Amino acid sequence: MGLLGDRTAIVTGAASARGLGRATAALFAEHGATVAILDLDPAAAEARAAELGAGHVGLACDVTDKAACAGAVETLLTQWGRIDVLVNNAGITQPLKIMEIAPENYDAVTDVNLRGTLYMSQAVIPSMIDRKSGAIVNLSSVSAQRGGGIFGGPHYSAAKAGILGLTKAMARELAPDGVRVNAICPGFIATDITAGKLTEEMRANVLAGIPMGRAGSASDVAGCALFLASDLSAYCTGTEVDVNGGALIH
Repeated sequence: MGLLGDRTAIVTGAASARGLGRATAALFAEHGATVAILDLDPAAAEARAAELGAGHVGLACDVTDKAACAGAVETLLTQWGRIDVLVNNAGITQPLKIMEIAPENYDAVTDVNLRGTLYMSQAVIPSMIDRKSGAIVNLSSVSAQRGGGIFGGPHYSAAKAGILGLTKAMARELAPDGVRVNAICPGFIATDITAGKLTEEMRANVLAGIPMGRAGSASDVAGCALFLASDLSAYCTGTEVDVNGGALIH
């Protein structure tokens, strides 16, 4: 049965080949969940869902479009009858310095990371409240905690810090209704977002600051998401879990 037997889960932004979302969706499926992969690219979302096996769903969804989020959730509720878990994984980053951030850069990064997390959560919350049960897992970043310094620019740090505030406020508000909301703060993870964009020197500098001496893998983050989505974390809400190899020890 696994830790998520008979449960349904949405993972946003999960069609990227080496991303955190894909690894999370795969681990959830392994643990018995029926998974919906939401992504901008419908063909990629469907292909990733098919890889997980029969019964999993791939849907097109732009998380910055409130109506699209509501529509995707409506489709899934019609099909499944319930949504147990939402993982707000969709995100983008840009390696800009403070004075380089143009309005369109700010809009793009805060919209996908922060607005998308809000809109998708708003779409699933009513049905979770009705059932007095649900788990929402938001992807923040060590960049929010330490003020960047790895890859994303200050607007990325701001958006991911916003996710921490949103997570805690949602957790506080929704706890009486049986809905848990937690955040994961990954450190330096080898994914498509960072692939090929770091020089060897940059990479060496980053690794020098990680006590465990290695980059994280997508599966390291997926394992944490599984914990937060399952009953193992039944008494955890409003938390931020660090998955960074010791790069930031509070």
